Amino acid sequence: MIKQKFLLLSCALVLLLTPTNAQEKLYKNEFPIADVKLLDGVFKHARELNIEVLLKYDVDRLLAPYRKEAGLTERKKTYPNWDGLDGHVAGHYLSAMSMNYAATGNKECGRRMEYMISELQLCLEANAINNTEWAIGYIGGFPNSKNLWSTFKKGDLRIYNSAWAPFYNLHKMYAGLRDAWLYCNNKQAKTLFLKFCDWAISITDDLNEEQMQTVLKMEYGGMNEILADAYQITGNKKYLVAAKRYSQNILLDPLSQGIDNLDNKHANTQIPKFIGFARIAELSGDTKYTNASRFSWETITGNRSLAFGGNSRREHFPSVTSCSDYINDVDGPESCNSYNMLKLTEDLFRMQPSAHYADYYERTVFNHILSTQHPEHGGYVYFTSARPRHYRVYSAPNEAMWCCVGTGMENHSKYNQFIYTHSDDSLFVNLFIASELNWKNKKISLRQETNFPYEERTKLTVTKASSPFKLMIRYPGWVDKGALKVSVNGKSMNYSALPSSYICIDRKWNKGDVVEVELPMRSTIEHLPNVPNYIAFMHGPILLGAKTGTEDLRGLIAGDGRWGQYPSGKLLPVDQAPILIVDDMENITSKLVPIKNEPLHFKANIKAANSIDIKLEPFANIHDARYMMYWLTLTNKGYQTYIDSLSTIEKEKIILEKLTVDFVAPGEQQPETDHKILQEKSRTGNANQQFFREASSEGYFSYEMKTNAETELSLMVRYWGAEWGGRKFDIYIDDEKLLTEDNTGRWNQSKFQDIRYKIPSSMVQGKNHIRVKFQSIPGNTAGAVYFIRLVKRVDDPAIKD
Repeated sequence: MIKQKFLLLSCALVLLLTPTNAQEKLYKNEFPIADVKLLDGVFKHARELNIEVLLKYDVDRLLAPYRKEAGLTERKKTYPNWDGLDGHVAGHYLSAMSMNYAATGNKECGRRMEYMISELQLCLEANAINNTEWAIGYIGGFPNSKNLWSTFKKGDLRIYNSAWAPFYNLHKMYAGLRDAWLYCNNKQAKTLFLKFCDWAISITDDLNEEQMQTVLKMEYGGMNEILADAYQITGNKKYLVAAKRYSQNILLDPLSQGIDNLDNKHANTQIPKFIGFARIAELSGDTKYTNASRFSWETITGNRSLAFGGNSRREHFPSVTSCSDYINDVDGPESCNSYNMLKLTEDLFRMQPSAHYADYYERTVFNHILSTQHPEHGGYVYFTSARPRHYRVYSAPNEAMWCCVGTGMENHSKYNQFIYTHSDDSLFVNLFIASELNWKNKKISLRQETNFPYEERTKLTVTKASSPFKLMIRYPGWVDKGALKVSVNGKSMNYSALPSSYICIDRKWNKGDVVEVELPMRSTIEHLPNVPNYIAFMHGPILLGAKTGTEDLRGLIAGDGRWGQYPSGKLLPVDQAPILIVDDMENITSKLVPIKNEPLHFKANIKAANSIDIKLEPFANIHDARYMMYWLTLTNKGYQTYIDSLSTIEKEKIILEKLTVDFVAPGEQQPETDHKILQEKSRTGNANQQFFREASSEGYFSYEMKTNAETELSLMVRYWGAEWGGRKFDIYIDDEKLLTEDNTGRWNQSKFQDIRYKIPSSMVQGKNHIRVKFQSIPGNTAGAVYFIRLVKRVDDPAIKD
């Protein structure tokens, strides 16, 4: 019956539905996505491959959480999800179906979009019957919705606070419904969207401002953006009031004053909030929101973004001192972050059409976004590691349900969204991507032919025109001053514009007019933020990387495992990666030699330690391999200093060994047995190339260690400097507490921290052995501990008394 219903609905849709170009628009400067056609090239290929992948997913499995929470029978079993984020991918999927149907007319995408909306309508109606106290207008698949929202509405936040990001989850379906209306003019989706927005207001009606700000401490997606959209759709100010109420003051207030307080905050939790700030600013003119959204963009792109446009490590914004984590960690920039940064960029550009926004957009799309899709099987990437000689892993359809699978579904569906924008009678050419534009309101059509970045030019042909307009050609920031060449119908054009601006061609256009733009690209370097010895090579806006082998690509295509998004293969030592040795840094790019008949491929004729045959190519083209993105680069003198420092470290290790009375390697079977381990609620693991042990839920672990009758001893413990969660615990010597340690958020650096604790002589006097115990405190974890030493005490300011 279900299949028959689906087929009948599908047949009806073929007759009744076609993508409309008369759709209502939220974004006044963007063209309907149906009016920008991608021509043959890498972006069209990426979108077509993405559609193939999308159609492998089972819509009924995506919708199962929604039917379950509404009290309806599931048509099929839900997908395995992330520990309580059931349903979050469905909203992204609805957005992707809507975009692809509008842009390509793919009937199967249209059928699936309509089927999802019809099923969500049933869920809305069932919620109104089955959960009348709290669910009028509710369309969510979040687990345990009834218990969570019924208590939440009364101001009891205990279940909410113990759940994982309920509003983040719901936001995806808000966006999906909005997009079905936005891109396909689906009136039913619009109605559902606005009813759902009314629910977002009513569910928080009885919360005071303090409670509301407490709610917003948990990741809540772009709820403020969605409610701002509802305000623009309806003109009803209750939605604008709600959008501001869903904005978090601890970010809004300092950012609006130019104060950067983003260090070590979860990156993708924050960026959607900034999108909401921008939308509120755009619609209300509130300068506080304007300043906050602009400054957030500036500090993220200027201080925390890598050469390919991505940001964050371990999903968090680094501080200045922890930017070296980009090199040490494997979980580099997250794809979701760039997805959201592009949305923020579009919003800011709409308020102020500046080329520096478009420069960033181009860099991120051509490098990060394009690289997150496997060019053959179409899998999505979560983390893009910047660690030298590491790699990326990919999702498989119907397997992994990561956040970056959801945003990936959309990323490769909207490459045509920002190629062109407009303002009054000005047409902005923002991106150099082969495409056709149909500007229906002006009765103007334009065809852009280019193989950029593999050729340094683009050609724009007016294929229909009936009125004058201003053609705004972006002068990219990566082209030298005066190097850009523009001709109209074969005649060179003079201009006064500078790089990272727009060249205005104001004239009456006729069919057949041709504008040719020469875009001379040059090679440059970019330093890793706050770690200047590491550089990346750029050619124009394109990041160049190098393949370094295929050793141990464990989990290359991930399954349903909770941590499958991590590239878990062997860590190759950073100090054994190639090191470039260059005295004349200013001219290093002159040593990049183009490879004949291979555009954007270069041989690097640069002296290197740990040398490999360095062949540079567009990073976005590197897949199924380890790679180099950033290179440690030293002068000859600096390299000698580096070698000397390694020697010094080795000498320090020898001295430490001489001072060591006893040591344990936690997590390793024989050392733990030798030291008579006792433990409860403790576990071991292997991370950062070393074994560890930790204990939680008030558990402990302890070892018997010899003292050799020494009385002047210190306890030296090795921790990892970037652990998650509460890390407060007690350390005991025998049954006497030495101290309480708290490593919660202490270092936020991905490197080992060796901490020494002075042991009072009274604790070891007359003892040949002592038992060292690590006891977790309620709600915290003891450890993780990677190494334990008893060492003879020396005068050392690092010792903690």
